[in-house]
Amino acid sequence: MIAILDYDAGNLKSVEKALIRLGEEAVITRDRSVILGADKIILPGVGAFGDAMGKLKEFGLDQVIHEVVDRGTPFLGICLGLQLLFERSEETPGVEGLGILKGEILRIPDAEGLKIPHMGWNSLQLKNNGRLFRGISGNPYVYFVHSYYLKAAEPEIVKASAWYSTTIHASVEKDNVFACQFHPEKSSELGLHILKNFAAIGKEDR
Repeated sequence: MIAILDYDAGNLKSVEKALIRLGEEAVITRDRSVILGADKIILPGVGAFGDAMGKLKEFGLDQVIHEVVDRGTPFLGICLGLQLLFERSEETPGVEGLGILKGEILRIPDAEGLKIPHMGWNSLQLKNNGRLFRGISGNPYVYFVHSYYLKAAEPEIVKASAWYSTTIHASVEKDNVFACQFHPEKSSELGLHILKNFAAIGKEDR
């Protein structure tokens, strides 16, 4: 069972629908016992960094997230969920992120001819053999909606990058923690392939 963390953020239902389409059992929850009993965890979300951190703390989900990550449970952050895994964001100065991964979230620089937020399809440059991208080659196109981007402190954890006014660290992986700035659940069949790869984490070695 895959637990989708409910902290009053948007986009939870579309992630649930994508997983159900793949034949996975998925539940949207903030119940600690359900989350701790799940095989995998997904932290989706759209919205503001500071508000989201406040909600995670209000529901006690910040502590549960650290607990499941420390246990080695496969964990996937999507969009805002990726950003929250890191240390800080320019969007909300002074608010600490979860700090599970090292790096910061910066505002996409203004550039002539480019609109912010970055909204739409963009190609990825794959690197470092990311497990989410097994069976995917070339420069796949995925769907983004964001005004802030990740600059990871550890280059080796970056599994995909994109270019939009600057180099965006679009997907990272470290041990049991995975994250995508783009929305796999909105990225057509390729996105479903990525979610299927996440659902298979841990099963391929059995």
